[in-house]
Amino acid sequence: MTHQPVNLADKLARFSDHWSPKIVGSFNGHDLMVVKVKGEFTWHSHPDTDDFFQVLSGRLTIRMRDGDVTLGPGELFVVPKGVEHCPVAEVETHLLLIEPSGTPNTGDPETAAQKTKI
Repeated sequence: MTHQPVNLADKLARFSDHWSPKIVGSFNGHDLMVVKVKGEFTWHSHPDTDDFFQVLSGRLTIRMRDGDVTLGPGELFVVPKGVEHCPVAEVETHLLLIEPSGTPNTGDPETAAQKTKI
């Protein structure tokens, strides 16, 4: 078995679509993903899991009913499970996401983006 580091910048350079997470690895039953975002996502919540966001580049605002959190490069935030939120990026923003494998990004399998491995 060959052990190789994952270069997130290289992975991000392989695609241009927004709001479509790409799996770059796994960790203890969790997907490690990169995603490019721009504009407003949908209001949603995850009833069974927290939602982890780390900004690699750009700026992300996570709207929540009781106040917003804005993140810049190198910052992360965890939305607690069950909390309704809406990620928004005014400029293209690159994120690292970590969530249990199979978690739908909208909280609903019917409306979730298909995750692909790159």
